[in-house]
Amino acid sequence: MQSLHDAAVRITSAAALCLVTSPVAICAQSLDTIAARTLAPGVAYHQFVDPRGPWIVSVVRMDLRRADIVLRQIRAHDSLRARERTSSMAQRTTGPGRKVLAAVNADFFDLVSGESENNQVIDGEWWKGLKVTDSPYDTYDNVHAQFAIDSAGRPSIDRFLFDGRVWAKTRMTPVITLNAIPTGTHEGAALFTPRYGSATPRDTTRRTVEAPLAAAGVLGDTAIYVRRGALAEASGTPIPRRGAVLSAYGARADAVRAMAEGDTVRVLLATLPRLARGRAPALIIGGWPRILHDGRNVAGTSAVVEGTISRNAEVRHPRTAVGYSRDGRVLWLLVVDGRSARSAGMTLVELAEQMRRLGAWEALNFDGGGSTTMVIDGAIVNTPSDATGERAVGSALLLLRTTR
Repeated sequence: MQSLHDAAVRITSAAALCLVTSPVAICAQSLDTIAARTLAPGVAYHQFVDPRGPWIVSVVRMDLRRADIVLRQIRAHDSLRARERTSSMAQRTTGPGRKVLAAVNADFFDLVSGESENNQVIDGEWWKGLKVTDSPYDTYDNVHAQFAIDSAGRPSIDRFLFDGRVWAKTRMTPVITLNAIPTGTHEGAALFTPRYGSATPRDTTRRTVEAPLAAAGVLGDTAIYVRRGALAEASGTPIPRRGAVLSAYGARADAVRAMAEGDTVRVLLATLPRLARGRAPALIIGGWPRILHDGRNVAGTSAVVEGTISRNAEVRHPRTAVGYSRDGRVLWLLVVDGRSARSAGMTLVELAEQMRRLGAWEALNFDGGGSTTMVIDGAIVNTPSDATGERAVGSALLLLRTTR
């Protein structure tokens, strides 16, 4: 794929140059603008060189108030477990009535399966729900920060825990995970939807009771199901195409056994903490860690707050980040090239400072290194650091313009 570097007009100045990419102007001596253009009303793209790194930085600034511009998370090959290049996800999402203006790689993922490590909500649908981030690299088990957009289009960043609950008659059963096996050993329950696959996963470590559920509607943040089909005293139950399977073990298995054929089952799928005004999430996508909070650089405390590892957080790498303004009206997507003489990459502290200079009040680090990719109007504008070029990743965050 041809890079926009080839077509960009290089602008140089011996004097100080200010790039107005936000309400706060970025001013530094001898910044070198490589490209700067408007992608759509309310959306601007800038790429510049900062000699202090040196760093090559690519930035997209978006006005979140525009109704024709939306953010969308996309999974590789629209599957819970797969890998795909960011440019490919952007290309196949563009179609009649919608154009992908920009895209960046997003959450950390399993290099073998491609499965993302954190909670996932896509277009209002829960794909994966966790109380503990599914990562092998944390220095201790915890939940990572995530980026969310609520049903009113407002952004937020927090360490969201999945809050799942099931009611049948008057009995409530907590749901520990959605489309993932709970790691607890004593008691628990999980909900599996068709996004997981054709059947629930085999669990050979404990005895499990599973109940098929038929979808019957949605009421606010609660999905309504009907208990329908034979109970299974083992895992591996087929998942109804229009339904789900409730899986439980330990003492929670008794609650599932008590659900009779035809019972109404209400399922709450939400976050802790709740989003503003109790709104449902339209999008949740994970990262690691939060780097700006209330306008403060918090990247330096990420090792104690989110269990980051030194070889990631404190070493310069290519980076991808998302952030938004104090009033929640402006959003930035940013990538920094790294591992080359032209661009050294950033530590998390340096990345946070760069986002703050843009005007961000809250910001989150996405997967970086060889995954770091930005696509503008179908072309890769940064230089991926893998020797083989652009890496296949688990998910991407897309900026779409709708025309109808």
